[in-house]
Amino acid sequence: MKLDILAFGAHPDDVELGCGGTIAKEVSLGKKVGIVDLTRGELGSRGSAEIRDQESAAAAKILKVAVRENLRMRDGFFVNDEAHQMQIIQMIRKYQPEIVLCNAVDDRHIDHGKGSKLVSDACFLSGLVRIETELDGEAQKVWRPKLVYHYIQWKQCEPDFVVDITGFEKIKAEAIMAYSSQFYQEGSDEPITPIATKNFKDSLHYRAQDLGRLIGTDFGEGFTVERYLAVNSLGDLI
Repeated sequence: MKLDILAFGAHPDDVELGCGGTIAKEVSLGKKVGIVDLTRGELGSRGSAEIRDQESAAAAKILKVAVRENLRMRDGFFVNDEAHQMQIIQMIRKYQPEIVLCNAVDDRHIDHGKGSKLVSDACFLSGLVRIETELDGEAQKVWRPKLVYHYIQWKQCEPDFVVDITGFEKIKAEAIMAYSSQFYQEGSDEPITPIATKNFKDSLHYRAQDLGRLIGTDFGEGFTVERYLAVNSLGDLI
């Protein structure tokens, strides 16, 4: 299955939090979108890996993505080495996305920055013909995504561009709240974590509103880039 967009997240819920609205919008426009989670989030203080498996499947249905996979890397301990890069390369060559979305370049959780660099490096390496990979016993064709964008997560970094997600903010919120084990629930006995506070839950709405304000819309999601963005004409910008 060839995808238009493949979104990577270090943990289940990273993608929903960072670019769930953008994914929902692209799906509505007829784009084929997939998600690959690097880990099962097994070190999380709340819930369990098994619960998060169920939650990520529910969130995928809400976003109506074509496919979702989990590479089962070690939460907290995966590294950017050849073995892990080859796993990402297999996914890129399997789905041949034009666009890859991945974690923030620098963030509070150490896995986010690591995941960002791992995926970015693998996107480049995936286009080298001398790197050979197989999937299900068959040689894979080389493939390099045209674009790699990093969504914004915990840290309030300056976006290079903002996507208008007005009309899709409720779908994003529903996909996020599919992870009921991870986020604020009044009366819950689970441990309090930085993302399990009412403040964080509220911030998802007002951050999207603020990013929308910057581009003259109601809601937005921000992204950063490692390379220059190119347009054919000034009319490509809105």
